[in-house]
Amino acid sequence: MSKKLVAYFSASGVTASVAKNLAQATGAELYEIKPAVKYTSADLNWNDSGSRSSVEMRDKSSRPELADKGAKLDGVETIFLGFPIWWYVAPTIINSFLESYDFTGKTIILFATSGGSGFGDAVNGLKPSAPGAVIREGKLFRRNTSPEELKKWVESLKV
Repeated sequence: MSKKLVAYFSASGVTASVAKNLAQATGAELYEIKPAVKYTSADLNWNDSGSRSSVEMRDKSSRPELADKGAKLDGVETIFLGFPIWWYVAPTIINSFLESYDFTGKTIILFATSGGSGFGDAVNGLKPSAPGAVIREGKLFRRNTSPEELKKWVESLKV
């Protein structure tokens, strides 16, 4: 069985809940991707075109600074990478994370939380940030997804 890591970014706690259950279900290590400057509720106001998240998502080259680069990837073959869907893609902090490490030869399986939208173009938006890795679209989950349901999903992936 290969060593696994669950890495996630969560702005409001929903993705964190799913990530913790996924780590529990798989026995994987858990790593939180944290921005150097935490997002406030004003930063996440989608109705304000000047909010931090709106500005970052309009600029595809935006790379929010990470609080740390302490993910332990030695021996890890499979990374479950979780995030909330913002404008049908991953938040640009996920690109910051991917560009901070060498994922060559690793498999990255995406999982996300969303209020209603699908993965959109998330995979294509992330591939250039992790050359040499295999990035697979995973599944959208809700906050209350049980560890049992997550375990069944992982088993279906055969990783």
